[in-house]
Amino acid sequence: MKIATIGFFDGVHRGHQFLFDHLRRLAQERELIPLIVTFDNHPRATLQSDYQPAMLTSREERQKLLSAFGEVLMLPFEEIHALTAQEFMTFLHDRYDVRVLVMGYDHRFGSDRLRRPQDYRRAGEVCGVEVITMGEFVDGEFHVSSTEIRSALENGNIALANELLGRPYSILGEVVHGKGVGHTIGFPTANIRPLAPEKITPKTGVYMATVTTPVREDAPAFVNIDHNGLIEVYIPSFKGDLYGAQLKIRFVRFIRDEKHFDSLQELQAQIKDDIDSILRPV
Repeated sequence: MKIATIGFFDGVHRGHQFLFDHLRRLAQERELIPLIVTFDNHPRATLQSDYQPAMLTSREERQKLLSAFGEVLMLPFEEIHALTAQEFMTFLHDRYDVRVLVMGYDHRFGSDRLRRPQDYRRAGEVCGVEVITMGEFVDGEFHVSSTEIRSALENGNIALANELLGRPYSILGEVVHGKGVGHTIGFPTANIRPLAPEKITPKTGVYMATVTTPVREDAPAFVNIDHNGLIEVYIPSFKGDLYGAQLKIRFVRFIRDEKHFDSLQELQAQIKDDIDSILRPV
């Protein structure tokens, strides 16, 4: 017999983790198996054909992060989105032996769009599923949510995004050929093509980050994101060719906005200051 929770869980942030921790405690108390039920695609992308979600995690990344908290069931949303809340709970009860469902404080599911916790409890009683509603997880003055984290990234507030996520925000990408400008000014950069283009790119500017390469983990790095969303990475400690390699960028903090420079010398001096700032202890 299982105890489950349901959601898309983009970001697998601290609010989600709070829910999963409670799920595991209840599972131990009731001698049930914890199960995290999620979906392959963002529900709004299925229900609204013109909706393009800006994601915090790719599907593979989300699956891996969720797996740290228990068994994961990833359902095709296209196939179950027409079910009412009661029909979906019946499906989980009959197919996966779910006896208890733990819901986040603001989570809603089912095509009949139930609103109140008591409505879900009544629907669950019909099919033999006990429904428990959790309270909200708040970090100080911040309501921990995927929306809050996306807003922080869009505003370059990496420190806040990382705090709410419970880990550094990251982008996995492949090194591709660029214009070679970095080589000409003495600071060769790797141009990154994100492997999950649906993930949000932080706002334009310069960042301190760490980068995992095929030969080193968490190397200090300097990341520039231009107004076109192009991601360039300079790794002071690296010498060699990275073309075709996959790099994982973990953003640490925002350094400055993108600037226009009147001369090559001004640009070189600014880049040197930027590099010194990422190598200097915070």
